[in-house]
Amino acid sequence: MQNSPDSDVIVVGAGLAGLVAAVEAADAGRRVTVVEQEPEQSLGGQAFWSLGGLFLVDSPEQRRMGVRDSRPLAEQDWFGSAQFDRPEDYWPRRWAEAYLDFAAGEKRAWLHGLGVRFFPVVGWAERGDGRADGHGNSVPRFHLTWGTGPGVLEPFVRRVRAHADAGRVHLLFRHRVDGLLTESGVVVGVRCAVLETSAARRGTASSRTVTGEVDLRASAVVVASGGIGGNHDLVRRMWPARLGTPPSSMVAGVPAHVDGRMLGIAEEAGGRLINGDRMWHYVEGLRNWDPVWENHGIRILPGPSSVWLDANGQRLPPPLFPGFDTLGTLRHLRGTGHDYSWFVLTQKIIEKEFALSGSEQNPDLTGKDLRLLLARVRGGAPKPIAAFMEHSADFVVASSLAELAEGMNRVGEPGLISEGALRHVLEARDREIDNPFGKDAQVMFLRGHRRYRGDRLIRVAAPHRILDPSAGPLIAVRLNVLTRKTLGGLETDLAGRCLSVSGQPVPGLFAAGEAAGFGGGGMMGYNALEGTFLGGCLFSGRVAGRAAAGL
Repeated sequence: MQNSPDSDVIVVGAGLAGLVAAVEAADAGRRVTVVEQEPEQSLGGQAFWSLGGLFLVDSPEQRRMGVRDSRPLAEQDWFGSAQFDRPEDYWPRRWAEAYLDFAAGEKRAWLHGLGVRFFPVVGWAERGDGRADGHGNSVPRFHLTWGTGPGVLEPFVRRVRAHADAGRVHLLFRHRVDGLLTESGVVVGVRCAVLETSAARRGTASSRTVTGEVDLRASAVVVASGGIGGNHDLVRRMWPARLGTPPSSMVAGVPAHVDGRMLGIAEEAGGRLINGDRMWHYVEGLRNWDPVWENHGIRILPGPSSVWLDANGQRLPPPLFPGFDTLGTLRHLRGTGHDYSWFVLTQKIIEKEFALSGSEQNPDLTGKDLRLLLARVRGGAPKPIAAFMEHSADFVVASSLAELAEGMNRVGEPGLISEGALRHVLEARDREIDNPFGKDAQVMFLRGHRRYRGDRLIRVAAPHRILDPSAGPLIAVRLNVLTRKTLGGLETDLAGRCLSVSGQPVPGLFAAGEAAGFGGGGMMGYNALEGTFLGGCLFSGRVAGRAAAGL
């Protein structure tokens, strides 16, 4: 076993939180080593695959779109969603308050100074459970980065490489941390297995063949290793009873190496894991017809018009509409006895309302291609959506309701969908379209949301009858549970220092990003407001990097 030269700070994980922490420490003049089990082509981790949405409060983009936001309104929404109710929520609550100050304060200016720019139309994600003081965003706050996830990563990748060229940062890929080195209760480094070189493409499985071992020593270790979404067995073990029974079948929103193993390693070194039962999984997952990793799932980012049915063809109750209440919908669907549900919609809806999460599914935004972006406002579904309609086993496209019901029974479980029952649901909803009044809550929401300029321009189709032949063809989409984010994690104080069971800092140990529940061990509580995942990595990585550097 060999020993490497000492560093001031070791960062475990080269995702967004790890890169931010490394840059902040190196900017302070510290010698930083970044260890990452995946090959160099995976630099940036999960942020690379993201849509690049960021939660901002009272931004210029909001004001230009006629949105009135404020720090108090954002806090009302955040805490109504988080629903903090445990003694261990002390630090998560403090982190939530600090993050709201950041999102309403210097976050945009800091990113803008680094070259990050935003799409002018602010999205309205996670519209809520219908209560003013309950879950959800009262106003649009989802700021889409020009360049999507790679656009968020770019300034930090550029800066960490500049530090590496200057000798201040040492990037060690194919180094898997198998343990933390401790002396008298102080974390002083990491024990790594050196894995064989791999040419595996970003996101695909890489070899786990060990070619050697190395101990790396430093004054501080920052754990930025991500969550557990790629480890479905662990997800099922941690699945909370409040969400029903875990699905037997799920699709993976992250690669398999997002397995949570580093959380246990940090716990063995004295860190405390809290809120492990708080997690964020989507219910609008598609099986990727052109997968990057095994069981690769893609999330639909739906507008609010599709009619949502459970596997038996029953319409979901208000306010469980597309894009409103992710975990509320998940909880309801887990009580149906089936692992999937359905969107029923029209060609007119899919052309305006469907988008797919992920940088690779949005080549116009990712590539900053204005000509390609303009194609979104022309006729027809966007090319990535059209490709799923053509190739995905989860799509049914039909010219008649009988054909649609037959296809749903073929793609789903045979015999569950009755044409007559399906017609009853859709005709009842369609009757509510014929006058400006009515009692269908979803139709009322559609009309209200189109008062927002962004929804009217590019996000919400004009309300129309689903069974109107001129709006067709009819479309049904089978939706699967898609694993994604860990909302709990290593408990940290406001300096990003990992805390022990006794509540005292573990000397030398810090955490950031998803490994820390994006801050404090769960700053989002039970629910998230979207645009908060990348932002949580940015904020917690910055805090931990500066603190580890002794600032």
